[in-house]
Amino acid sequence: MTQEEVIQSKIHTIQSLQRQLAIWRLHNKKIVFTNGCFDLLHRGHIDYLTKAADSGDYLVVAINSDDSVKLLNKGSSRPIQDEQSRAIIMASLHFVSAIIIFTENTPLELIKQIEPNVLVKGSDYDMHEVNSQSEKYIVGSDFVRQQGGEVKTIEYLEGFSTSDIEQKIKRS
Repeated sequence: MTQEEVIQSKIHTIQSLQRQLAIWRLHNKKIVFTNGCFDLLHRGHIDYLTKAADSGDYLVVAINSDDSVKLLNKGSSRPIQDEQSRAIIMASLHFVSAIIIFTENTPLELIKQIEPNVLVKGSDYDMHEVNSQSEKYIVGSDFVRQQGGEVKTIEYLEGFSTSDIEQKIKRS
């Protein structure tokens, strides 16, 4: 298999991902799930994703579709890179096991279909928040816990964000 084929094989539809998950579960592997825009891949993303990957055997990353990113009010210029480019870049990371693009406002339905053992978000969220209306609430956390799973937060690497990079470029 060529490297390009390896990368493409990590990008899934929900059907192909469910087949892959069934194989991993057959071998009692721990599935970790996280999601985000991952617009301009930077050191902060790498730090976050490697720590997420260390939480289990396989890391599934759900990437917001272009339309979904626009709903997040990250600015009119976002996303900077299209969803397919972001998916290919993420799939090229050896510690990322699977990529899926989601179009909904939140990944809740996807989390319910994937049923991860571990749900990971950044520390700007609160893993103890139970009010689903709170900005600190981790979408799907109640579902994952009900299934016997774990919810974790990971500290962000200070000084590294896509928004910071975008502002630096605009100042240049």
